[in-house]
Order: sequence, then C-alpha cells, then structure tokens
Amino acid sequence: MPSLSAGCRPPPGPTAASRSRSDVIARGDRRARARAMTEISLYNTRTRRKEQLRPLDPENVRMYVCGPTVYDRAHIGNARPVVVFDVLYRLLRHVHGPDHVTYVRNITDVDDKINARAAATGRPIRDITEETVAWYRDDMAALGALPPTHEPRATEYIAEMIAMIEALIARRHAYEAEGHVLFSVASYPDYGQFARRSLDEMRAGARVEVAPYKRDPMDFVLWKPSDTGLPGWESPWGRGRPGWHIECSAMSHALLGGSFDIHGGGIDLMFPHHENEIAQSRCAHPGEDFARVWMHNGFLQVEGEKMSKSLGNFFTVKDLLESGWPGEVIRFMLLRAHYRQPLDWSRDAAKEAMKELAGWYRFPDFMKGEASEPTHDIIASLADDLNTPEMLRVLRDLAKGHHYEALSSSLRFLGFTGQWFFDMLPSKEVSRRVGDLVARLDALRDARDYEAADRLRTGLAAAGVEVRSSRGGSEYSVTTSFDPDKLEALE
Repeated sequence: MPSLSAGCRPPPGPTAASRSRSDVIARGDRRARARAMTEISLYNTRTRRKEQLRPLDPENVRMYVCGPTVYDRAHIGNARPVVVFDVLYRLLRHVHGPDHVTYVRNITDVDDKINARAAATGRPIRDITEETVAWYRDDMAALGALPPTHEPRATEYIAEMIAMIEALIARRHAYEAEGHVLFSVASYPDYGQFARRSLDEMRAGARVEVAPYKRDPMDFVLWKPSDTGLPGWESPWGRGRPGWHIECSAMSHALLGGSFDIHGGGIDLMFPHHENEIAQSRCAHPGEDFARVWMHNGFLQVEGEKMSKSLGNFFTVKDLLESGWPGEVIRFMLLRAHYRQPLDWSRDAAKEAMKELAGWYRFPDFMKGEASEPTHDIIASLADDLNTPEMLRVLRDLAKGHHYEALSSSLRFLGFTGQWFFDMLPSKEVSRRVGDLVARLDALRDARDYEAADRLRTGLAAAGVEVRSSRGGSEYSVTTSFDPDKLEALE
C-alpha cells in the first residue's frame, strides 16, 4: 500500500481568517452570480448529442436514477452509477440550490432473484431485503454518496403500479392473458427508437421460447400471477406481483410527475428496461414527455477483463473496503474515466489513486475552516457533461500551484473529506515512539551494525512504517497497514 507521509509540509497559504469581512461578502456575491451564469450541458442518449440542460422548472430540477435489486451485496459495477450521479446531484445542487433539486433512486424489493435467494436460504424475503438495503446504504455512504431525496421501495407503490396498468389496458396498450398482463409493443409505433433497434429485427432475433399467451414475442410483462409462497397482492387480474419495468414508471410518476428532467442508469439498462419504461409511461400518460434527458454510464472492467465470478475478479464494495481500500479511493477510481466510457479497475491504478489523494491531504490546514466553494474550473468541467478527467486535471493543477484552500474546498464539494487519511495518522505519542525507533536505526547504521539495522527496518515495515535512509539520515512514512501495537516488540 502507498505510504501516508508524516514528514515535513510546505508552508501554509492564506486562509479565510486573514480576509476582511467585506472581502468575504464580495466573494459571496461573485459566487452567486457565477452560479446563475453556469450552463450545464449533458449528453442525451435519446438524441445522441450533447444538449444544454433547461429544467422544466428551475425551482425543482428533477432526476431519477435506477437503483438496486436488493438480494445481495453491491459490486463495484453497481457502485459506478451511484458515484457518477452523486456528482451530478452535487453539481445541480450547487447551480440551482440544495432545496431546488429532487433526486429519486428506487429500491427493487420484489423480484424473482429475491424470491430465489429466499428459497435457497430458507430465510424470509423481508429479512433478506431489509438486510440488503442496510448493506447498500452503508456501502454507498462509505463511497461518499449523498442520500437521494427519495428512496422509494417497489412494495410501497403497488397501488400506483396497478392503476398505471389499468390505464394501459383502458387505452388498449396492454392486455390480460392467463393471469398475466402484458404491454403490446405493436400499439406503440415508436418502440425500439430509443435503443435504435428495429422491432422486426428484434422479433427475428428472439431465441428464447416465447410464452404461448403472448400476442407478440416482444410483448413484456406488466403483471404476473403469484403462487402460494411467493409475494403477491390482490389486483383486478388476481393475486400477483408487478413486472420489473413497471415499477420505475410508476414511482417516477408519483414522485416527479409525468415529465421530468433527467433519467440515469447503467448502459446495460438501455434495452429493454429503459425502452420499456418509455413505452409504458408515454402510453399511460399521453401528452407527457416522461424523461427529457437520458444519461447512461459505461461498463466497468477489472484488470482489463469483464468482471466475472468464474474469473475470480468479481469484487463487492464490501470486499474492497475490508481489503483496506478506503471508500474515497474507490470513489476516485470510479471518476477517473469519463462516465460514458468503459472504466478499468486495476490494483496498480488504485494504489496510485490512494497515493495521490494522500498527497493532497498532506497539505496544511486541509481540514480547518468551513467548507467553501469549489473553483470555477471545477464547476466548468462538470458542467461539460460531467467531464471528470478534466476535473482531476484541475485538482492536480491546484495541488501543483499550492492553492491549498481551493483544493480543499473543491475536494470536499466532490465528496472527498480525507477523514480516512487523518484517522490513520499516528498520535503525537506514537509519532515520538516511531521517531525514537528510526533514530535507533540510524545509530545502528552509523555503528555499522547492519544486521541489527536490517532487523529493525524489517520490524518497522511489519508495523506499517516505511523507512527511507540516506547519508543525511532516515525519513519515515506510515502506511495504511500501520499497527502501533507492533512497535512494542521493537522497543
């Protein structure tokens, strides 16, 4: 692991305490004007071009992001959209004000994967979903993600789903068959346009066995019957449960209205999930746009290969956290590439990310004072379709220029507090003990007792202390594996 230096620091730059009150007020006015002038441009998957974001209601900018199906731990691929859209959420709050942004991220707590997990383990479904929701929230918080404004569960919106299905049937966009209700893709001429897929080609390419009750191979389930032992709710079509696609349409409509600003998710959801959301939402609510801007993040690979349990490169967020990777390092890694591009997780890159963050946190007074505004260049890079590679370049320039306050406030705005770094730094007493041991190491070297010096150096390394010796003496750093209890055997 990279080291966390406890050595010398550069001299501090000017702080807020040195400014006059009038300077602070004037700067606040400039910030307000800068926010008002910020124009956000986002790549719209629907139109395949970058567009300026023009909220339907600037007093309530609305965003929906597809959330987890809660049957198991979230892996790092699941974490990428959370971190990406958390950055967008922070940008929207900065530009429009925290009270003028509504962010909805759903929880799917009724699903056949959950039912299968319950059957395999013998555990009640409710126990599985409650436990997994708690895991998910803890893991995403560890990555620095803000909680969304609303986090609706599918089981809390069954009535809204049933009402939407009834509307689709009434408008002849859906039909009942053998206890199922299915959406009729033929009733919606634009089906397939979002994903740029031909309906005829999709029908011809269908390789799975088509259920006999379907009128068209591409028709998808809105409601399905539930046998005894499976979750179910009473409906006009008998006891059953919703299909997966209908839940996002029903919950977004209930919380954001028939038309809202942004819908996000992973590129793997573009078809069929988002295609189906568009079809059923627009057919159930004629005249409404549903989502105006669609955003999709790219896939995540591990060491250049697709993440797979069979390849042994499948990692959950919990796996990485328990392996010693701080949540902020994982967050940093997930922002290295532009969100629309594939992202490769590698151990070497993660080590470099950790070293870079630790270097920034060593700047003086990083945690002092109140969090202030990010720099204009940080906001400008994010306002350009969340250009996080450019954002990182700006942060590096701030570090090179020793602009400590600007770096600190920008990092905190982006969800990087450095707390993991400061928690690992040794106390004054421990620092004295390490310093004494390093001084003894130098004395042994001066006495040419190299064997004893090597033993001490090895012991310090085992305790998580990295020593670098030169003719002028030795310097040391503590690493993330630092264990002060192991110093006792060396003293």
